[in-house]
Amino acid sequence: MRTVIVGAGILGASIAYCLVRRGAEVVLVDRADEGRATAAGAGIVCPWASRADDPASYALLAGGARFYAELMAALAEDGESQFGYRQVGGLVAPDDPAELDAAEARVRARVGATSEAGSVERLTPAQARALFPPLREDLAGLYLSVGARVDGRKLTAALRQAGARRGLREVQGSASLLVRDGRAAGVQVDGEAIGADAVVVTAGAWAPAMLAPAGVHLAVSPQRGQIVHLRQPGAETSRWPTLQPLNSYYLLSFDDSRVVVGASREFGSGFDHRLTAAGVAGVLNAGLHSAPGLAGWTLAEIRIGFRPLAADGRPMLGPAPGVDGLWIGNGLGPSGLTMGPYAGALLADAVLGRTPELSLAPYDPGRPEARAGL
Repeated sequence: MRTVIVGAGILGASIAYCLVRRGAEVVLVDRADEGRATAAGAGIVCPWASRADDPASYALLAGGARFYAELMAALAEDGESQFGYRQVGGLVAPDDPAELDAAEARVRARVGATSEAGSVERLTPAQARALFPPLREDLAGLYLSVGARVDGRKLTAALRQAGARRGLREVQGSASLLVRDGRAAGVQVDGEAIGADAVVVTAGAWAPAMLAPAGVHLAVSPQRGQIVHLRQPGAETSRWPTLQPLNSYYLLSFDDSRVVVGASREFGSGFDHRLTAAGVAGVLNAGLHSAPGLAGWTLAEIRIGFRPLAADGRPMLGPAPGVDGLWIGNGLGPSGLTMGPYAGALLADAVLGRTPELSLAPYDPGRPEARAGL
């Protein structure tokens, strides 16, 4: 069975890797659009504190956190050692003590229902700052031992490299669908026709334009995110936990004396790939509000990504309505690096005719709720 996957972000790369591990023939097509969400993103894998109240979306988040251990073992088996993933713990530190109380109740209830979430500890402001030194002096926190961080670029590269060792073929270029007698027959890439038994479109916010000629209308729009990277030479940041103030922003560190502050959530941006004064100011102000100790750090880089946001906020995973052999993976929004690898494994099973461990019915791309934005 040959499967063509269009879009090599975290979701597409994960599907490709899972399929080749299961013995399928896979062609991964990508045109490296500027502003891809995976390339811009830095992910927090700590869903237990999430305010997500949609059970279906939370199931993907929790499953995504659990799946990372399995994925890391598979990648190591396939010769990869640089995953961009590390379990460093997660720190929840909102302004309002009442929010912290509510978060603790939510976390403990969720942790009680799973064996993977580790320990949970309420911290004083001094204890919280000992873990994340730039933190504001008055912020108490909640610490989750198994919270983790992930670098989207490194993880996607590891998936593609490991896939290549198992026969994954990559093609660079712009793909258009080939549909014959109501069935996806493959794609055309810069004059080359690539036949397939199944086509999976994981092209993020660019997918609607690709699917429309086949009569598939996807209610997904780009949400611009501006993400700030700060550096302080000599700072030992490798073990700092991720930081969630429980607003739309987050902070996390990497091994190279770097802290990432993200991210703006800009609706109606289209594909406007510009840094804006308001967007950057919003991110910096939010970061310094929670962690004023970063004020003297160097502004090293600002990235922009366009998150694929579904009209009803729930991911889309499953067969495309009206075209046999065509599959859609989209709408992960700001949670792509948490749920993307797991969603990819689920969709890979479905494409192969297997029953995924989590039913994909709630994520049906043709559901009425998903079409509400059309």
